[in-house]
Parts: sequence; structure tokens; C-alpha cells
Amino acid sequence: MNIFRRRDNLYRRILERLLLPSGVRINGDRPWDIRVKNESFYKRVLRDGILGLGESYLDGWWTCDQLDEMSAKLLKSGLQNAYEKKSCRIFGFLRSKIFPLGRLRRAFEVGRRHYDLGNDLFKNMLDKRMIYSCACWEGARTLEEAQENKLDLICRKAGLQPGMRTLDIGCGWGGFAKFAAERYGAHVVGITVSQEQAGLAQENCAGLPVEIRLQDYRDVNEKFDRIVSVGMFEHVGHPYYRTYMETVNRNLEEEGLFLLQTIGSNRSAEKSNPFLSKYIFPNTMIPSIRQIGEAMEGLFVMEDWHNFGTDYEKTLLAWHENFKRHWPGLEARYGERFYRMWTFYLLGGAGFFRARELQVWQIVLSKKGVIGQPEI
Repeated sequence: MNIFRRRDNLYRRILERLLLPSGVRINGDRPWDIRVKNESFYKRVLRDGILGLGESYLDGWWTCDQLDEMSAKLLKSGLQNAYEKKSCRIFGFLRSKIFPLGRLRRAFEVGRRHYDLGNDLFKNMLDKRMIYSCACWEGARTLEEAQENKLDLICRKAGLQPGMRTLDIGCGWGGFAKFAAERYGAHVVGITVSQEQAGLAQENCAGLPVEIRLQDYRDVNEKFDRIVSVGMFEHVGHPYYRTYMETVNRNLEEEGLFLLQTIGSNRSAEKSNPFLSKYIFPNTMIPSIRQIGEAMEGLFVMEDWHNFGTDYEKTLLAWHENFKRHWPGLEARYGERFYRMWTFYLLGGAGFFRARELQVWQIVLSKKGVIGQPEI
């Protein structure tokens, strides 16, 4: 027993030394400190990194009163990048070549495993339009207002006019399609890889010039005046970024505009976050500026590039507040372990944006350049 205790103490001292630059303490009394309930926590985190940190939280091995701030402090200290072992980077590179994320036969997996979890979950977490992407909080007092700000900004940037045929790649529950049809008179085709989303989107958009399809982006082959994609590019996978841009180019009219909203990373990666990939968004990868630039080179002219990543922290915190408030009505179906998983996802994610490790970009592209910009 003494041997095991000495070993656990050694693991603890090593982890405490690694955490020192971040200001996060083990069993400290501040809200962002980690309070350990299972001594096996130290070995698990040292062995498995962010995956071990997340899984041990799911298992109830530790708690933290302010998980978002703990996440931000760890990221600001550079601990995540320093911890990555060269062997892990090599394995991730090889895996991306042998089993590339985003290939066609895996495209619907994220729909089944995430977006099909249950419309009740997302109805209780999101705003009334069920917009599942970063909101624009400037001048907004509520999540509803912030999401409507974002939808209107997209329509104005894209220069939407009545009757314009518009493709929404990754249409979710039809929130943008409904808004664009009602407010701007657009005729929208929305595509999604989620059966649950497609069914509810069809209900939400009934009676409007909106068509919702269960379809992969690569299978679209028709012309549109405008193409919009909000929060879907993260599911494409870097081996297919060029394919994605070629598909958009093929389907966009010569004088058309394409608006892409995506989470963005400060550095290029060829592997996904192991916790998010395993538990939240399978096959997800966050693109960098370089990766997006290489994918669009020779296909598009960049008309505008807007970063509002600081707004995602506030969006995620609003989602978490809704989730927590409505949890009593969800608990029986989803269970306590899901509650911890979803909390780690939402609050840990907020820390990434607070630390400026991740951004949110709205990019407006044209085929050959446009004279003048839409009034925004």
C-alpha cells in the first residue's frame, strides 16, 4: 500500500509542477482550482492529457467551481501545447493519412452521434430559433437578440435580395433558412446530415420557399446565387477542405457570393481534439487561416474576413445557463454522466475562446471579385 501511495504522491507532485505556471492549484480554495476526489486522477491526466482530464471529470474524479476559468488559465499558460508528446503528434499525422476525417462514408456519423441526440436537448439549450453557432452580442441583451443579430449580419454581408436562390450548407434546424426567407425573401435549399434536424427544419419552414434535404455537400450539383455555411466547416476535415471549396465554386453562380462562418484555430493541425472527437463531435477538426487559404486559392477572391471569436465565450456560457436551468426536465433521459460531459464541453469550450486559443471567422468570398460591398 505504501508503494502505491508514494507513486500517487509522485504523480501529484509532477502534475502540480506542470500546473504551476497556470495558477491552477490542486485542492486549492479558489473557484478555478481542481479538487481531487480520486487519487488515480494524477496518473490518468499525465498519461492521457486532455482526454484523461475530461474522462476523469465525467467519472466524478474531480470537481471545479469555475471550470471555464480553469480551462482558460491552463490554455493561457501554454500547458496544452507543451504537454503534447512528439509520438502523439506523429500518431495523429499518420492516422489523418490512413483514416482521413470527413470522408464521404463517415460524413453522417456526426449527425447520428451529436445532432440526433434529441431535439429536446437543443430546444432547451439554444435560443427559440435553435441557432447552434456563435452569436453576435454587440448591442444585444439576450441570446435571442444576439442570434438574430448574427443572422441579419449574414444576410446583409451576403447581399441577399428577394428571390435569390440560396444554399445553406449545414442548415441545422432551419433557423437561418426561415429567417432568410421571411426577412429577405430568399428561396433557400438547406442541407444537413442529421435526420432529427431535417425533420424539425421541415416543420419550422413549412409554407416558406425553403427546401430541406438530408444530403452531403458533395452531392449538390446545381447553381445558386448565394451560398452560406455557418458552423459546418469544422466537420469537413483538412483532407477535404479543397474538395469543399471546389464544390462551393461549382455550385455558385459567376456573380454570386459565398459566406463561410467557422471556428478557427491559431495553428494548423492534422488531428482533432481527442475529448471532443470521442464524446462530442466525431471527426471534427478546426481549420487555420493557412489551411483555409490553401483550400480556396485559385477558386475565390477574399472579399472580407471578420473575427468575432470573443463572442463565442458569451454564447457558450448562455447555452450552459439554459442547459443547467432546464436540466431537471432532461435528467431522466440523459443521466448524470451526460450532465458532466456536456458541462465539460460547454464550459471548457468557453475557456478556449476566453484564452483566445480559438476564433470565429466570417469570410465572404466571390469567384472573380465584386465591385463595391453590400451595405452592412
